[in-house]
Amino acid sequence: MPHHSASAPAAGPTPGHGRGSRAPDVASAAVVLGSEKNLNSDSTPTDSDSTGESDFKEGGYGWVVVASVFLVNAHTWGLNSSYAVFLAYYLRSGTISGASPLAFAFVGGLSISIALLVSPLATLSIGRLGTNATLRLGTVLEAVSFIGASFATHTWHLLLSQGVCFGMGLGFCFTATVGVVPQWFTKRRSFANAISTGGSGFGGLVYSLATDAMIRNLGLAWSFRILAVISFVVNGACTLTLRDRNKAVGAIHIAFHVDLLRRPEFLLYIGWGFFAIISYVIVVFSLADYAHMMGFDPSQGSVVAAVFNLSQGLGRPLIGLVSDKVGRINIAAMGTLISAITTFFIWTFAGRFYPGLIIYALFGMFCGTIWPCVAPVGAEVVGLQLLPSALSLYWLVLVLPSTFAEVIGLSLRTSGTNGYINVQVFVGALYCVSFASIWLLRSWKVQQMDALGLTRNNQAADGQDAQAIDGLSERMQQPSLVRSYIDGMFVIKRV
Repeated sequence: MPHHSASAPAAGPTPGHGRGSRAPDVASAAVVLGSEKNLNSDSTPTDSDSTGESDFKEGGYGWVVVASVFLVNAHTWGLNSSYAVFLAYYLRSGTISGASPLAFAFVGGLSISIALLVSPLATLSIGRLGTNATLRLGTVLEAVSFIGASFATHTWHLLLSQGVCFGMGLGFCFTATVGVVPQWFTKRRSFANAISTGGSGFGGLVYSLATDAMIRNLGLAWSFRILAVISFVVNGACTLTLRDRNKAVGAIHIAFHVDLLRRPEFLLYIGWGFFAIISYVIVVFSLADYAHMMGFDPSQGSVVAAVFNLSQGLGRPLIGLVSDKVGRINIAAMGTLISAITTFFIWTFAGRFYPGLIIYALFGMFCGTIWPCVAPVGAEVVGLQLLPSALSLYWLVLVLPSTFAEVIGLSLRTSGTNGYINVQVFVGALYCVSFASIWLLRSWKVQQMDALGLTRNNQAADGQDAQAIDGLSERMQQPSLVRSYIDGMFVIKRV
């Protein structure tokens, strides 16, 4: 899985406003997509699924939307994080007959990959049925998945329920909500988005502890049924309060916008997420089992998972707040780099001791940097109009790595107190590759801003016109600019 001013989006520089010396095509590239009328209207959103242009007031109903998305994330991604507790229970209890550790790992990865795989279908659903109807569908599927899992006795039961069905519900809920919060904010977009995605951290905190307690006191089956009821009630209530602004911003919902794959900057954007998601999934689903391997009891393992999720819940709003001030791509890159450093030096060396493992879990906010930063960074890359289509394609590309991430992690695991050393090195190395991708993307953004003659302070908050970015990208791909890209990697700038 967060994002956050009180003024309308600033229009980009145009000829005759202090930049008469600039070429017309460069000047037009600064025009903001989705320029909106009557932004100062005090009217409140209507009961329709999509809120009109005159209903926009930053800091108004947008905060209700933030709260709604926060709760949805807590009862989708947060519940998914609790699978670490289920995984640890499955590995030591023998509840599911004939299952191997890799099969259990595959269930966890499958839920995430299916969620990403259905994103194009969910995107089409949003365009045809609306955001709220899509969210309702996801809510029903998620509740059904928990009910089904409560009766599971074989591996294929878990694959269909906790893997496929839950993943579909998660995907419809996530795709329906991930692009809504940025539509309500400009200056505080990252902060507002970070708060909303922080719900997954708080949800993971609560349900990691609650799931462990319910399994011990009520049994596995009733734990699933209770989670089904809670998720259905909370997510169902959120469908009544969530409002989008798709019409006002001119959002484009194209399931397979393959033209984006021709842009080098979009490929770098994907590269950042591709490698980060592998590391993130491994860490999320492995911490509880790692704690057990180090000799800690199950309750200590659930505490580690809970602290990791608490760090994300508290840290993601902070990441969003700082990124609005320091730069969205800057913070995404720094968070990824910190993830690599803490994995190499804290998890590897200090993680074998319980206090050291708790310290590593406290850095969980950085391990999941992709979630609070993916939408704001995406808006910087493709603009706000194309963001839904870009994210649809983005999640589709991430299906493969998320499916096999935990499978790879458990395959690298060996026996003994150093059984996770290969996993730790692998995770740290992939975070390094992810950092390299987004740092190159940062260099591209620096060159784009220089070509437009913008500073980060007067850059339009909603991103540039999609056609203007296309033309600018072509100009920036000239061989003469290769050196500029390299130089851009060492420029200190708010990006």
